[in-house]
Parts: sequence; C-alpha cells; structure tokens
Amino acid sequence: MDDKHMQIGEVAGRTELSLRTIRHYEETGLVIPSARSQGGFRLYTETDVARLMVIRRMKPLGFTLEQMRDLLDATDRLDSDDALDDSEREALLNRVRTYHQEAAEQVEKLRVQLARAEDFAATLDARLEQNTPVAHF
Repeated sequence: MDDKHMQIGEVAGRTELSLRTIRHYEETGLVIPSARSQGGFRLYTETDVARLMVIRRMKPLGFTLEQMRDLLDATDRLDSDDALDDSEREALLNRVRTYHQEAAEQVEKLRVQLARAEDFAATLDARLEQNTPVAHF
C-alpha cells in the first residue's frame, strides 16, 4: 500500500474518533476518503485527517454539521489553487472570522463552567475532609 494513504482504523486511532463516526462524516459528505484500495477499503491522506481533526474540535463547541461543512468549504476554497478575486477572498475570510469568534465565545463559556465545577469539587473535598475521622495509631 502507498505510504501516503491510511486505512480507516489508523485514522480512527490518530483522530480518536470511532469507525462509526468517521463513516457518518463520510455519509454526510464532510470527509470523503481520498481513495479506495483494490479491495475497496477506504484510504485517507493527511489532508483527510486534518479535516477530521477540525470536525472533532468543532463538535464539543456545539457547531452543527452544516456549520462544519460551511467552514470546511471556506477553508478549502481559501487553500485551493483557484484564483479568487479580492471580494471573494474577503467574504471567505469573514466566514472564517465568524467561526473564530463563535469558537472564542464557546471557549469562554466552557472556562466559566469549568471554574464552577472546580469550585464545586473543592467544596465537596473540604466537606469530606472536615467530616472524615483521622486515624490514630
């Protein structure tokens, strides 16, 4: 097999996504394997893995599959060799900026939630410590 291609199991291991999830993203058109082996196995490239990592990072922030598709489309077009006029390039960059802003807002919300969770855990720790008998030897 070509060194540049990976089978789905290796991709799953690298991305920490299940085979089922990767297949779902294929069915929805988010990530299409770059090739198939002679035996029909899905073959992925580093570019495919990078796309899956974008999706994996967007999911916990609450982005929908449609939003993921939109961002990937914008970044694909920005990264392509196709000539973009200035207005088209700026429109694509604005789409990426919008997702960046949404991600930053979600990260801040998660920081607040984490701080509250840590406070709660510390409160429970303190309660347990004050009510746990000390062993005397």
